Amino acid sequence: MPLLADLLEAISTNRVEIVDLTAPLSPETPILQLPPPFANTINFSLEQISRYDENGPHWYWNNIHTGEHTGTHVDAPVHWSSGKDGLDVSQLALRTLVAPAVVIDVSDRVAADPDYLLQIDDVRLWEAENGELPTGGWLLLRTGWDRRSHDAEQFLNADETGSHTPGIAPDCARWLAEDTNLVGIGVETVGTDAGAAHGFDPAFPCHHFFLGAGKMGLTQLQNVASLPTTGALLVVSPLPIVGGSGSPARVYALVER
Repeated sequence: MPLLADLLEAISTNRVEIVDLTAPLSPETPILQLPPPFANTINFSLEQISRYDENGPHWYWNNIHTGEHTGTHVDAPVHWSSGKDGLDVSQLALRTLVAPAVVIDVSDRVAADPDYLLQIDDVRLWEAENGELPTGGWLLLRTGWDRRSHDAEQFLNADETGSHTPGIAPDCARWLAEDTNLVGIGVETVGTDAGAAHGFDPAFPCHHFFLGAGKMGLTQLQNVASLPTTGALLVVSPLPIVGGSGSPARVYALVER
């Protein structure tokens, strides 16, 4: 198969770089904090089964304890009420998980305003400079927020008025979900919606519109700054949890250098 042989050669000779976009999973991984009376997910943790001891003299292994929506993870359509009759994470089409990706960079605006929301005009300007959004592809929103991921308090950026993190304006979320050929949206923040999205109309519009349209969300990405504006091939690898609303995922991109 010459195409695959060419790809392997390109990787081995560094003509194609594999860029890891995944945040490592640990007990320190930031998780979403919903206010009462809503229930929250658990922090990631390992429970040792054995480590070269009386419980297993030659092997080391653990049980893992985590939520579906912890760390870098995929939101499947069934995760939200608007997509409740949609696909679970085990049913996602592989062709949507290996797909082109483009990057819209608003990190300069977010540096000045952590509540910055991507607008339709931002995307239109990007398209004027770079071409249409990719059919069957992903839009990755670069905000620079991954620089905060080492510290949960900085990452969630909450005060007495709530969390202050960037995201996408409701009308832009609807337009991207319903009027483009994207398969999903990817962000560097804890969820696909802005920190203030509980007060939007509708609340949490990225979840509402994207998942309601049968599309996906991808969160807590890192190293998006290493990707080109266009031309990357995104690979998203969630666990195929039967009935699952989402899954932690290893996410990386293939980039020609």
